[in-house]
Amino acid sequence: MAKQEDDFKKVISHAKEYGYVFQSSEIYDGLSAVYDYGQNGAELKKNIREYWWKAMVQLNDNIVGLDAAIFMHPTTWKASGHVDAFNDPLIDNKDSKKRYRADVLVEDYVAKIEGKIEKEVKKAAKRFGDSFDKKQFLVTNQRVVDYQEQATGILKRLGKSLENEDLADVKKLIEELDIACPMSGSKNWTDVKQFNLMFGTKLGANAESAMDLYLRPETAQGIFANFLNVQKSGRMKIPFGIAQTGKAFRNEIVARQFIFRMREFEQMEMQFFIQPGTQKEWYEKWKENRMKWHLSLGLGEDNYRFHDHEKLAHYADAAADIEFRFPFGFKELEGIHSRTDFDLGSHEKYSGKKLQYFDPELNKNYVPYVLETSIGLDRMFLAVFSNSLKEEQLENNTTRTVLKLPAVLAPTKAAILPLVKKDGLPDIARKIINDLKWDFNVAYDEKDAVGRRYRRQDANGTPFCITVDHQTIEDNTITIRHRDTMEQERVAISDLKSIIAEAVDMRTWLKRMG
Repeated sequence: MAKQEDDFKKVISHAKEYGYVFQSSEIYDGLSAVYDYGQNGAELKKNIREYWWKAMVQLNDNIVGLDAAIFMHPTTWKASGHVDAFNDPLIDNKDSKKRYRADVLVEDYVAKIEGKIEKEVKKAAKRFGDSFDKKQFLVTNQRVVDYQEQATGILKRLGKSLENEDLADVKKLIEELDIACPMSGSKNWTDVKQFNLMFGTKLGANAESAMDLYLRPETAQGIFANFLNVQKSGRMKIPFGIAQTGKAFRNEIVARQFIFRMREFEQMEMQFFIQPGTQKEWYEKWKENRMKWHLSLGLGEDNYRFHDHEKLAHYADAAADIEFRFPFGFKELEGIHSRTDFDLGSHEKYSGKKLQYFDPELNKNYVPYVLETSIGLDRMFLAVFSNSLKEEQLENNTTRTVLKLPAVLAPTKAAILPLVKKDGLPDIARKIINDLKWDFNVAYDEKDAVGRRYRRQDANGTPFCITVDHQTIEDNTITIRHRDTMEQERVAISDLKSIIAEAVDMRTWLKRMG
């Protein structure tokens, strides 16, 4: 646990030092759980968004994009269930005066059990070597089986209690598990209470006539409200999807873990409209499709897993999370939800407008069912960034810090480095930059010895360093250094564009989805 915390602190520190993420309003001592993306963070975030958009919208001829407003008519949130049901179960520790999400306290307890399982697996893998069969070990080792049954039983009980709104049993579970306040170690807990997460605001010129509004807590409702507009204007036929990315806002009382849980965040969501009765088939298809998208980035198959929901939201008949191994354990990265006809049906009821689809094949109208995929862009950013940050021991007994971002997502694709600041080398380097910048985000770096510049670009996540030296003047070749392997090769300047393109092209990466 201490190593996890230490690794996470390194992630946060590195993100600030290299211009990826800053505390919002830091000069005024910051604003809790609100962050700004720096010059490199903005690029990485944009690249992740584009990677998602290309895979979701551009490569699917039956999925289109939308950009709905943050402000929506207040009845929207009554229809969606957010006014009545968008709550977190909170519990206070009487001694430390700290407030926690009750479900997260239990989930963190389960995460410790899962950590024990990981330790058993590592010990067995070391003991058995190449003959180790992890799948068999997980189902045959009695200690591991007992741990798994304990974890599953706790989560099932928690899910059932939350589904039944039995908050007294949630507190009882916390007490039975002997969970202590992480800050003080005290086990003196208050009762569990529900807290609505929506931010309220007002629209109008004066207080008397102003309308009460909410900042949207999710982007999905803008899609549902525009279902008919998109379907009719785009002449869309079911099955079809509407995707959008955008900001959402939640009054997280227990915001924590850097950009993992924030009050202002960005979502990438797609609502797929389908014929009633086909939802199970589409649910499985989208689970498979979304996992393939994640795996295409090469962050490691072992870092992902599916978690099927024990407690279903009021609108769902099936739900699963794609969880990722963050520095603080496996946590939700993306949700896949079978939302039935709740959303369009509810908006039809509250608005008095028909939100139905005429199916020419069935010759009838119906309210479509919805299959949703929803991923937090900020969480995806954290998953990519934290997984990519490495400290490597080199052959000469030195270490290097390297940010091995997937090249397709890296903010800067190449850094151009003149070996010295004279003899016309900077001029050649500038000429290379002026040619490459039309296709790639590139940087110029001439300060310090070239070895130190390599290290700086490694830590920044730049896949290629291109060194211009005196041989360049003679034969128009340069040295290109690969970040991940540190290998160097001599290539013609005229080949640079194709070498970089092959490594960073979205087409190459997305084709891994099959």
